[in-house]
Amino acid sequence: MRVLIADQFEPAGIDGLNAAGCEVIFQPTLKDQALVDAIASLAPAVLIVRGTKVPEAALAAGPLELVVRAGAGYNTIDVAAASRLGIYVSNCPGKNSIAVAELAFGLICALDRRIADNVADLRAGKWNKAEYGKSSGLFGRTLGLIGLGGIGKEMIPRAKGFGMPVVAWSRSLTPAKAADLGITLAASPEAVAAAADIVSVHVALNSATRGMLGKDFFGAMKDGAFFINTSRGEVVDEPALIEAIAAKRLRAGLDVFADEPAGGTGEFVTELAKLDGVYGTHHIGASTDQAQEAIAAEAVRIVEVFKTTGIVPNVVNLAKQTPATSSIVVRHIDRPGILAHTLDAISRAGINVQEMENIVFEGAEAAVARINVEGTVGAALIDSIKGHDDVIDVTVIAF
Repeated sequence: MRVLIADQFEPAGIDGLNAAGCEVIFQPTLKDQALVDAIASLAPAVLIVRGTKVPEAALAAGPLELVVRAGAGYNTIDVAAASRLGIYVSNCPGKNSIAVAELAFGLICALDRRIADNVADLRAGKWNKAEYGKSSGLFGRTLGLIGLGGIGKEMIPRAKGFGMPVVAWSRSLTPAKAADLGITLAASPEAVAAAADIVSVHVALNSATRGMLGKDFFGAMKDGAFFINTSRGEVVDEPALIEAIAAKRLRAGLDVFADEPAGGTGEFVTELAKLDGVYGTHHIGASTDQAQEAIAAEAVRIVEVFKTTGIVPNVVNLAKQTPATSSIVVRHIDRPGILAHTLDAISRAGINVQEMENIVFEGAEAAVARINVEGTVGAALIDSIKGHDDVIDVTVIAF
């Protein structure tokens, strides 16, 4: 199996892919048209990327079967196009959670003690303890979390270590889960903003979260509160944040920006980074040796499982629910031709198959096929399937 790595990747990961019997092509600087051309000429089955953008043109350029995002977020991959083309997209969730949580708390501490300004003045030959000796401190201040996946959960014990109560909102957070975690459940992101002294954002970027934090959210924040974003820049309405920084004296620690460069280096000018009270880093949340080693190991596991079984761990673009209206359950003798006969009968009835599986009973003498279909299953179709001598029984389960 040929694997193209079009981004930086841990040497141990390359060694692992080679050990798994893959033909590895490592070209970490590929992007834009060069990526399209490489896929067209090299014809890899698997593409591994970190921050490299993978547009539809790249996906359609060759016989790709799988794209692995060596990280959690996959907004740099055209997932909709991959789904249309029948290409799996997989990611490595949870492997960078600790690293991102560490940076989020680093930004919180840096804002509270104005560490970056301290350093800048020292480098400029200025001593200003009178100014920088002022700090609110973190003990007893409320940390608000927007999103409670792996990274959000890693924020909780760190907050408790600083003596900070936690209030959180997540679509999946229930009162029982909040009680188990020892935190307070908020009804909405705006409720978190109103209750917290520091808000930290940990949501994935998708159609529901794009631009979710805007004027209403920032309007609900306390004057002088801290806003931390280590998720994706696009979840924030940046003009609304700029207005709130001026109007409410918010301070912000940002590792991500809406229009940040896709590569490791490049020109980047943003109004946000120029503002007093804004500390910015270069989308480095997951960039620790520990995190990258764990991510590389997970990427290798995904490719190896796919190579040996055809199954893709952590796949993100399979339908959560198909248009299937019923399931045809066929118990049969385990001999060649039964499934072909069944599928031919379904096809002749003008019914579309959505999902199917065939499970063999112990002893490999009999099996059961479950075929989820879209369309009306009539008596004629059932009789047609039963017409094969090796069919034991046919039942239909309506959804």
